[in-house]
Amino acid sequence: MSNVIIPPGKTIGIVGGGQLGRMIALAAKEMGYYIAVLDLTEHSPCGQVADIEVIGAYDDEKAIEHLASVSDVITYEFENVDVEMMKRLEMNCHVPQGSHLLAVTQNRKLEKETITKLGLKVPVYHIVNTTDELDQAVEAIGYPCVVKTCRGGYDGKGQVLVKGHKNKAEAYTLLSQGECIVEQWVNLDKEISVIVHRNAKGETVCLPVAENIHRHHILHQTIVPARILEGQKEKAIQYAQTIAKGLNLIGTLAVEMFLTVEGELYINELAPRPHNSGHFSMNACNLSQFQQHVRAICNWPLTEPLLLKPAVMVNLLGEHIEDTLAKIECFDNVHLHLYGKKVAKEKRKMGHITVLADKIDEAMIKAESLGIWERTEELTT
Repeated sequence: MSNVIIPPGKTIGIVGGGQLGRMIALAAKEMGYYIAVLDLTEHSPCGQVADIEVIGAYDDEKAIEHLASVSDVITYEFENVDVEMMKRLEMNCHVPQGSHLLAVTQNRKLEKETITKLGLKVPVYHIVNTTDELDQAVEAIGYPCVVKTCRGGYDGKGQVLVKGHKNKAEAYTLLSQGECIVEQWVNLDKEISVIVHRNAKGETVCLPVAENIHRHHILHQTIVPARILEGQKEKAIQYAQTIAKGLNLIGTLAVEMFLTVEGELYINELAPRPHNSGHFSMNACNLSQFQQHVRAICNWPLTEPLLLKPAVMVNLLGEHIEDTLAKIECFDNVHLHLYGKKVAKEKRKMGHITVLADKIDEAMIKAESLGIWERTEELTT
């Protein structure tokens, strides 16, 4: 079934009902597909726009069987899907992304080993299971360094920046959650990402390289085109394509990278689905990352992405919504996307805006004029 095109009129099943599922669903429905979604709660962001809601846990066999029975192809919108559950789905229905990609990206140890085997650089790291091993790794790498759980964690959760001996105790607590990785803190110039898409025929395309700015470990702003050298952009795209081919990707992969002040490029993390840093494509490109994802999993020909205008995407968290909506009269050349979440919690991603302009500096000035987020600098991971 790998080379069969899934045509419009069929049903795409989505595991996970969050905002990424919602945006996949909206893109798919524009292309003529029906949507089924599996989520823990009714009327999730994706459930609000789906044709079929399957309510249940992601390891609930009855719920999984129900989703499989109503779907012609299945995708997922977050990477913490149970791998064993995905293996069971693969046996009974069409899951182009497969379980191997999940297994690799769910485990930082396996992810870094895979990237290294492909001949690409990652920051120096050590795997640790005890406090003694952690002490030895920190001594070998030096301060500052980052301690992360090998499994789980996002938006800064499951990791600690160890600046010195005094806050090493915070890292010890992570060991109670299981195996950890101690990673070198690189001399960072920019954080960038490349969203790469690949279909079953091996056709591969990438979105323009994005520059990412974080606040409190959460993506704050994505700037496109990235303010880096053309040669660095070409290398970043080449790296993303190498990883996509090496993993036999079908679907979407976000490749997050560190660019050092010395000009070295390191792979940071992988995400096997559409990504926050690719949201700019919804307004700034000839097609979005979500449309391309649907093309990839349904084995359509892929379209070469084109940046129509420079763009700045800014995340809207719960604490920003009220002030942002009060400034709608300033939204010329500003596109608003809200995710259908009814409760606005602090640090919860509620939506995003994308600002378009003829020049990137103009887009940044406009974004900053809206006053979203505090303008502070911090170390990011």
